[in-house]
Amino acid sequence: MTSIDQLSEKPSVFHLFSTPLLPATLMLGGGVTLYAVETYITATIAPSMVRDIGGLELFSWMTTLYVAAAVLGSIFVAMRPRGTGLRTVYVAGAVVFAAGSLVCAVAPAMPVVIAGRAVQGFGAGALSGLAYAFIRFAYPEPLWRKASTLYAAIWGISTLLGPSLGGVFTEGSAWRHAFMLLVPLCLLMAALAPRLLPRADDDRAAGRTPILQIALLLSAVLFVSLAGTFEEAQSKAMLVAASVAAIAAMLAVERRSENRLLPSGAVTLTKPVARVYLTMFVLIMVLTSDIYIAYFLQVLHGVTPLISGYLTALVALGWTIAAFISGTLSGRRASAAIVIGCVIETVAVASLTVFLARDNQAGNLALLGPAVVGMFMMGFGVGLGWAHLVTKILRLVGNSEQDKASAAISTVQSLGSAFGASVVGVITNSTGLVDPGGITGTVSAAHWLYILMALPGLIAIAVSLTLRDAA
Repeated sequence: MTSIDQLSEKPSVFHLFSTPLLPATLMLGGGVTLYAVETYITATIAPSMVRDIGGLELFSWMTTLYVAAAVLGSIFVAMRPRGTGLRTVYVAGAVVFAAGSLVCAVAPAMPVVIAGRAVQGFGAGALSGLAYAFIRFAYPEPLWRKASTLYAAIWGISTLLGPSLGGVFTEGSAWRHAFMLLVPLCLLMAALAPRLLPRADDDRAAGRTPILQIALLLSAVLFVSLAGTFEEAQSKAMLVAASVAAIAAMLAVERRSENRLLPSGAVTLTKPVARVYLTMFVLIMVLTSDIYIAYFLQVLHGVTPLISGYLTALVALGWTIAAFISGTLSGRRASAAIVIGCVIETVAVASLTVFLARDNQAGNLALLGPAVVGMFMMGFGVGLGWAHLVTKILRLVGNSEQDKASAAISTVQSLGSAFGASVVGVITNSTGLVDPGGITGTVSAAHWLYILMALPGLIAIAVSLTLRDAA
């Protein structure tokens, strides 16, 4: 049997599946897979749910409350009761996810589905946060980056697997089976967790739960998620502004409080850990400009809905491939990968202004081909540096704050996605997508969307340059 010491000499992502590490990899990767695949399955079956039980006016709440609850679940990993081990939290997260899935499966109406989705979200957020929190207990330090690479790959694969599985359950009431199948799987994971996961002692520093910071952060998530439910650009802008204000208030309270939600230095830009989180937030925010790609492909380039869906998945595929390529890097080369990744994402998004934002009803490959490459490179840029950003965070904070740091990774990712989606909605609705609409309005909306969403990428590039000597 290969020892952990031998594994750490020449680390490879395949070492995560070696005999001594396989149980933890299956459990932690399984938690991320559950979260990722279910997200895309639900997105696929949601229209069938509305056709079967109604509730179109509540459609967006299935995602809004799910995201907010997921943020709360990831926070719970760090703010759990004193003395509660991570294995216990894993069991609780899996059981809660199973309970939420069961509620969704038997729901007679959309309000009950929404309640189930909120319960699901809490469990999913906990499982996602635990994947990072367990890294230091499950693997030697040289494999931390490899584990982060694996989690990124799982999300990429899930963008293809999730919709395919969801498509099996789109007829009539078959969508209920998609939720019901998750229940025994979650319960099995809960039963196996105490046996297969390593012991993880509670080494957190003593302190009270930062209730005010949590409330402000959840308010920010709800405001920005609600922005996505409004058609009027003015309402969207007001909710985004309210979210920004809530985040600013949370950071101000966090800076002065002795009971912190985030690890030390996370709200002070002079500290490298804060700049790492900022880089992650901006990368995810810019990446959310991909949510209109399928629509633009269909309207502007004459691509069929099925093909546009698979082309959009190239964004996630790019992330996955880059994560594996970059996983072998370390030291200064890893820091360089972060900077290069930020540059690639920014340039790729900007390129869509030229190649995607065009009237190309004939599907001219001279335009469509470069647009597809740009979509792939968007995800490639993020994947190139993401695992290295995660590793920097785990190395920059002390052991007593590792749980906070790990939970904040999931929180920043969720907040970046929600904030980015709302900003994207404001931009497109304000630049012609609805008025005047049609080809002319869609070209205008796509043009402005990718110009404006590339600008935050410049911030990511500038900040990433300051991280070259950080951990």
